Amino acid sequence: MTIEAPALEQAAPPQRRSAWLRLRGWSRPALGLLLPLTLALGWEIYVALGYSNGRLVPPPTKVFSTIMELARSGELSRHVSATLMRVGLGFGVGVVAGTILGAISGYWGLARRLLDPTVQALRAIPSLAWVPLFILWLGIFETSKIALIAVGVFFPVYLGVMGGILSVDRKIVEVGRTFRLSGPAMIRRILLPAVLPSYVVALRVGLGLGWMFVVAAELMGASEGLGYLLLDGQQLGKPAQILAAIVIFAIIGKFTDWLIEVATAPLLRWQDAFGGSKGAA
Repeated sequence: MTIEAPALEQAAPPQRRSAWLRLRGWSRPALGLLLPLTLALGWEIYVALGYSNGRLVPPPTKVFSTIMELARSGELSRHVSATLMRVGLGFGVGVVAGTILGAISGYWGLARRLLDPTVQALRAIPSLAWVPLFILWLGIFETSKIALIAVGVFFPVYLGVMGGILSVDRKIVEVGRTFRLSGPAMIRRILLPAVLPSYVVALRVGLGLGWMFVVAAELMGASEGLGYLLLDGQQLGKPAQILAAIVIFAIIGKFTDWLIEVATAPLLRWQDAFGGSKGAA
């Protein structure tokens, strides 16, 4: 006979149970670091044993020393600040536009028939195709870069909001109509809670695309930013600098995604989903 972990947690004394919960809280992010750290250590050992010279793919120690050099010189903070500012502004503009138009298209059928075909056609345009147009319209300064990032964020947020509204159970809406809820009350009490899970996913996808689009944006005449650092490393033949910029992108991107996850977690506590904390092993 076996006893499941949740039963053991409930039967344990409060102090031991709190210690167990803290251990589980720390073990999950540590488990997520296992794969990248194992790969990094494996490559470090592989280069140290002489199986590769590490010239084109430098070992992690070389990449780490490059990051430290950039930090000591002050370049790292300058490049990170510029990229964060662009992604933050572009993300904000894209989220606002995507939320408004997605809500309009999802709630009103006529608006959906008018707007959605055009939005879907624009969504198929590659990100780099917008670059010459934005340079022509907005110049090579910050406005064009922020606009390009906003375009990348807009489409997943728009689709998430519209799809979330369209997927709301019709029976729930009928209950609201039975209770004679007004339009704003229907949105606040029925549609908004039902749409929130897909909206959070859309925000996270949009943020990921924002980090991808910022690289294309920083190719538009930028003199600072992590995308510029990538291009500079390629032009000067510095693979360690390229990998350092990629690692910093990964760390900051994961951190900002975690911020969205933490900020929206209180809004989704009502869910009893398969992947939630109640059902997670």
